[in-house]
Amino acid sequence: MPMELTQSRIQKIWLPHDNHPALPRRSCGPQLTNSPTVIVMVGLPARGKTYISKKLTRYLNWIGVPTKVFNVGEYRREAVKHYSSYDFFRPDNEEGMNVRKQCALAALRDVKLYLSEEGGQIAVFDATNTTRERRGMVLNFARENGFKVFFIESVCNDPSVVATNVMAVKLSSPDYRDCNSTDAMEDFMNRINCYQASYQPLDPDNYDRDVSLIKVIDVGRRFLVNRVQDHIQSRIVYYLMNIHVQPRTIYLCRHGESEFNLKGKIGGDSGLSNRGKKFASALNKFVEEQNLKDLKIWTSQLKRTIQTAEALKLSYEQWKALNEIDAGVCEEMTYEEIKEKHPEEFALRDQDKYYYRYPSGESYQDLVQRLEPVIMELERQENVLVVCHQAVMRCLLAYFLDKSAAEMPYLKCPLHTVLKLTPVAYGCRVESICLNVEAVNTHRDQTEEAKKGPNPLMRRNSVTPLASPEPTKKPRINSFDEHVASSAAALPVCMSQEVPTQLPGQPLLGKACLT
Repeated sequence: MPMELTQSRIQKIWLPHDNHPALPRRSCGPQLTNSPTVIVMVGLPARGKTYISKKLTRYLNWIGVPTKVFNVGEYRREAVKHYSSYDFFRPDNEEGMNVRKQCALAALRDVKLYLSEEGGQIAVFDATNTTRERRGMVLNFARENGFKVFFIESVCNDPSVVATNVMAVKLSSPDYRDCNSTDAMEDFMNRINCYQASYQPLDPDNYDRDVSLIKVIDVGRRFLVNRVQDHIQSRIVYYLMNIHVQPRTIYLCRHGESEFNLKGKIGGDSGLSNRGKKFASALNKFVEEQNLKDLKIWTSQLKRTIQTAEALKLSYEQWKALNEIDAGVCEEMTYEEIKEKHPEEFALRDQDKYYYRYPSGESYQDLVQRLEPVIMELERQENVLVVCHQAVMRCLLAYFLDKSAAEMPYLKCPLHTVLKLTPVAYGCRVESICLNVEAVNTHRDQTEEAKKGPNPLMRRNSVTPLASPEPTKKPRINSFDEHVASSAAALPVCMSQEVPTQLPGQPLLGKACLT
């Protein structure tokens, strides 16, 4: 007999009538297409491994794949409260070697917990992993637990790039809190030398020919890809081949105030109001003052963004992907009209704004998928001004600021305000610049009922995008003797070395108002 189905009122998708849970994940056996994946970073210190880990994790969470970084350096800092010098990383320091081994084992225990019991889909094992012995340990761990493995090796032999990375990131590490920059630089370069002698790069032509991997060479100048297994690995490769570290600035703003904004109507394709036209002129002056070289300007294909861009007297590119969220049967209505004509839909959207799909329209979840090519191209470009719409701007901003699906639909993106985004080491600095042209307020706060948490009928195997989980919050290694006893049976022993990396910086928010 055909299975009975029922339609989710929130997402407008079909579900089994009894909504029975999915089959439990097996720890061993054949690897399914959607088997959890362990991404294993490889490379000498100061090669950008943590930068790649954090950035990739932010992207994967944004597209809806629950991902978390497990940085072995953070485990080491929990175990060793006071760092003395690079001697800790010497290969003949048996005590240091034992500590680093136990930190790696503790991190892998947490990887298993995250992927097997906490709903994670991808775990990023962020460490040097410079020896075949250590990488073999991770491969055995993954095989025993039914996880796929994908290696990302960052290779850079340019001394100036390495030195710049050390100065920009490593010297602010907690390891060097009470150390002057000259001594810290010398110590860290000696730390790198401790790894150099035993470093065994990935060898896709011989030893590692059956391993799934990508080698990122000289900060993205060249790539070597080997044995990509599935769709998610191909997306990871595509993403890594599009990002760069060159200084740049991204400007996000909405179109000028529209005639529909004045009437409180959503959607549609109305033109600018008089104040919207004043904003377009003010935006033109602002862009001229920024004096940006080779500024790219992108708009949607809707009239109000195009009218705004026309005032800039520069060439611009129209993206259909940047069009505002499709409100379906609610297009060109006020919220009062929606509440009167479609009361159930009005209530459902407040219940879960991210997943809610307008009848014959879109949800924020749909919008994120539509905007992925825009994000990819933004990562490739240098200076860009994106003139878009409220929901679109929220989705883009959520990517750069690492916001969750629950936060995304309520990010404040007022009219006549420019957000200046400057990528930094492990995040993004944001400056909010209002151009001093009045406009209506189109923001709707989350209802108190919605703040209690959604409880919709969901697709059983769907995932919710999350902000990238915070790194280690609690001590995981209280006693090494106790830990060795509990983990030795589960994981093979490996004596290779691990190096810590700095905690990610939090996004900074500044605000200015031009008069």
